Amino acid sequence: MNKTIQIDSQKKTLKAQIMRALKRLVLFGWEEALSCLFPVVIFVSLAFTQIVTLPFLPRYDWLLIIFLLMQWWMVRSGLETRDELKVITLFHLIGLSLEIFKVHMGSWSYPEEGYFKLFGVPLYSGFMYASVASYLCQAWRRLKVELVKWPPFWVVFMLAAAIYLNFFTHHYWIDVRWWLSGLIIIIFWKSWITYEVDGTRFRMPLALSFVLIGFFIWIAENFATFFGAWEYPNQTDAWSLVHLGKVSSWVLLVIVSFLIVAMLKQVKVKLH
Repeated sequence: MNKTIQIDSQKKTLKAQIMRALKRLVLFGWEEALSCLFPVVIFVSLAFTQIVTLPFLPRYDWLLIIFLLMQWWMVRSGLETRDELKVITLFHLIGLSLEIFKVHMGSWSYPEEGYFKLFGVPLYSGFMYASVASYLCQAWRRLKVELVKWPPFWVVFMLAAAIYLNFFTHHYWIDVRWWLSGLIIIIFWKSWITYEVDGTRFRMPLALSFVLIGFFIWIAENFATFFGAWEYPNQTDAWSLVHLGKVSSWVLLVIVSFLIVAMLKQVKVKLH
């Protein structure tokens, strides 16, 4: 009898643990979904404008209008704070600068017409970088992210600057992305991020989070090029899968984005 009671008790405990785990998984997914709201709107807009031809303006200009309205609504509704808007605007400028250079170098192109283009780059393109910052800012706030064993500020600043500059300089000099990747592993070897779900804190190696986000952005990039957000040289005649090697570029971009957001948040804490 006692053994039967013990087995029933163990089953109830296991069931309760499974239910708690499922609840946390659902809550985590919900917070992640809310954090991804801006990227989702971008992909839906790309798909919709590819299928439906909107009147009066070229497609690229309609995308700019949609993204501007979305940004305004997110701040107006309180989904994003004004401080987060400042960070996102910074990323918009950083991304647009990179896009202008890459298009000039022939890395990819924006073949469609548009009134709001700067040196061949539609202004909406900056929002694709800004959406990464939007996700990071919102996930940081919603999941109460904290950094453990974070390197000194000057080290992080120099690393972020080196990664960003390499996107430009590798066209004229050697590509040092793999050296930078090794340096990232060394610098952040002991660094973790902790986040909260349903009152319980979890942790993850920082380097792993970079790789995961970069990989999912690569998946998103394939959808974006399929819906004509931009075009690589090998996609001119027909769409094809983006080369897997681009994952490394996205991981580095995620690292730059994460480091900038982390630095700005640390500066804000010190000022307050």
